[in-house]
Amino acid sequence: MPQDIRFATFNVCNLSQPGAKLYDNLAPLTPDEYAAKVVWTAQQLDQLNADVIGLQEIFSMAALRDVLAHSSRYRDATLCGFDPAPDPVTGEPRLTPQVALISRLPLAGPATAYMVFPDGATLPDGHTDLDRFARAPLHAQVVLPDERIVDVLVIHLKSKRPDYRHGDSNDNPLLYAQANLRSLIRRGTEAVALRALLSAMDRDGRRPRIILGDFNDTIEAVTTTIVMGSGCAGVAGEELSGRLFDSNQIQLGRDRLRHVGYTHIHEGHYTTIDHVLVSEEFNPASPNAVGEVLDVTYLNDHLLQDKPEASDHGQVLVRLRLYPLPSPPSTPSTPSIQ
Repeated sequence: MPQDIRFATFNVCNLSQPGAKLYDNLAPLTPDEYAAKVVWTAQQLDQLNADVIGLQEIFSMAALRDVLAHSSRYRDATLCGFDPAPDPVTGEPRLTPQVALISRLPLAGPATAYMVFPDGATLPDGHTDLDRFARAPLHAQVVLPDERIVDVLVIHLKSKRPDYRHGDSNDNPLLYAQANLRSLIRRGTEAVALRALLSAMDRDGRRPRIILGDFNDTIEAVTTTIVMGSGCAGVAGEELSGRLFDSNQIQLGRDRLRHVGYTHIHEGHYTTIDHVLVSEEFNPASPNAVGEVLDVTYLNDHLLQDKPEASDHGQVLVRLRLYPLPSPPSTPSTPSIQ
């Protein structure tokens, strides 16, 4: 029998402990605000009801464990993630957003965080942390119900927030433009580094793959298509190998007349910057398909509501159907000798 499994991506928006100062322009959460955010986030997880969820903007794993304790569906789920390493100079804990993964399916081994860029990817001089991701991608090997293993990566690429230097602000149009360019360069370099990681994983062994993430850009953006491997010709007969596909574009149940998918609202513009990408093994156009994308749902009603505890991102929920495993060849019976 075919089996359905569900994957989701969820930017929870600045999940931190109460009193933690995250940004200069953002007041720390009060105890009451924290409690409200924990409850809302737990309820949203339960509404997703996915087998595997990738999360972004986790400032505290302790806060995330608190969320799971308030959930009715994920109290016993496997949680993968890492608190940021302390500052090497001061020894103080760094308050930087990280990614995490929740799974109700078993894992084949410990999750891995990729802190440093692979060879061939580096930021130009003038940028901080030239050789590493701002938010390290998280890789877990998830065991599907039919015992096949799928590689799941949770990512969060650099935002479009201007990267100011030396106290610059948007008062000066040129400095503002340069700050935006620095953000774009970092996001683009992270996309190249992620593509290099994915290519290295292909060389090590070919498995189905799912990317859950906040790309901070649309599916058509250059940075996103770099991650997807679009445009690479590939080997004859293997044109889809190594590529990733937008689950929304290949879903079987897509209704183009009722498409209302968006995950972010900025200055009145409705955009989708959170994506679930799948490898050719979930694209029915591939001869190597082991399943297919049935449908994609966007949970975004809260973006139009005035709830300070809610995330400023919608969630993307993808339902996949696994094809049955091929039956082993039958062994001819040996006739008995009378």
